Amino acid sequence: MNLKAKLLLGVAAGSLLLLGLSPSSPTLAVPAEEETRQLLEKSLSVIEIDKEIERIAKQREALQRNLQSLDADLATKSDELEDRREEAGHVLRAYYTGEKQSFLMSIFSSNSLQDLMAVLDYYDHILSRDKQTLDLLLSEQTELADGRSRLQTEQQQLETIDRNLQLQRARLVALQEEIDSRMSRRSDSEQIKLMMEEIAGFWESVGLYEVKQYFRALAAAMVELPGWLQKNSEYLSLKGLEYTIELPEEALNAFLREQNELFANFSFAFKDDQVIVKGKREGMEVAIRGHYTLEQQPQGVILFHVDELIFNGLTLPDTTSRALEEEFDLGFYPQKIVSLVEAKSVAVRDGYLIVKLGLSL
Repeated sequence: MNLKAKLLLGVAAGSLLLLGLSPSSPTLAVPAEEETRQLLEKSLSVIEIDKEIERIAKQREALQRNLQSLDADLATKSDELEDRREEAGHVLRAYYTGEKQSFLMSIFSSNSLQDLMAVLDYYDHILSRDKQTLDLLLSEQTELADGRSRLQTEQQQLETIDRNLQLQRARLVALQEEIDSRMSRRSDSEQIKLMMEEIAGFWESVGLYEVKQYFRALAAAMVELPGWLQKNSEYLSLKGLEYTIELPEEALNAFLREQNELFANFSFAFKDDQVIVKGKREGMEVAIRGHYTLEQQPQGVILFHVDELIFNGLTLPDTTSRALEEEFDLGFYPQKIVSLVEAKSVAVRDGYLIVKLGLSL
């Protein structure tokens, strides 16, 4: 732990002592009083939701710029298409009105092989140019239709982002109002504010970095898991055309500790369709509760979803969990174990992760 982290930890512990609460060294303890704990938890949620609002706003700005660029591009293509349609109309009218027949008649009126070859070359050139004109028309029509479809999709995405932005803003306002209301009824509000600031500073400068360290290490380990299972085939069984992976939690924990020393004090537990992850290092505790799902698109992958993230006893909002899921790929790709198979199901029970694999047809 760096000097700044130690200082923040010490100040936060001192704040707890001022409130008559006892921190358990070396962990930044959660206050024993439930309302105080909830206030600190909600103050962290305000910070994290505010970050999510900023992230969504930036995403909205980027999408808005894309929409404007795409709209301008479509307007240009629409004008070009009109020109192409007019040109193609001239070509088609020439064939229907018989203007092209004069070239065909000239083939039969040629007086020499040299004249015939010249007429044929010229006629082939005309046909190729006409075909190119019509092909370009079809290509640009398809491109314009695809562009309009893409524009519609991005407009729908923008509407979804706008709704999410409004939702998070309302959520932030409600949360802040609740904190203010509770604080107004407390005689120790100044001390609580001090604790909020210290814990917020600790989370921002140290806690989030530590949590990301775990997620980064876990994402790297998941890349190696298929190869490890190939070498440890006792966890694979074949019945008919179906493979089954039965991975005990003890084996997964041993694998993780082989991959990274961060997992020395870190453990996975499989229970009742839930994955429970706990870790403790240098005065910080992380607990994660999540579940696996099978996603077939774009390819069969077992994805891990964070249902709850707890840092030093304080539950962080769902926005933090979703942001971590987006930043780090914790997916498990079973097709990398055995070629020509795909995941058919995933289950967690009785200390095992169970994945069924079938032929990919």
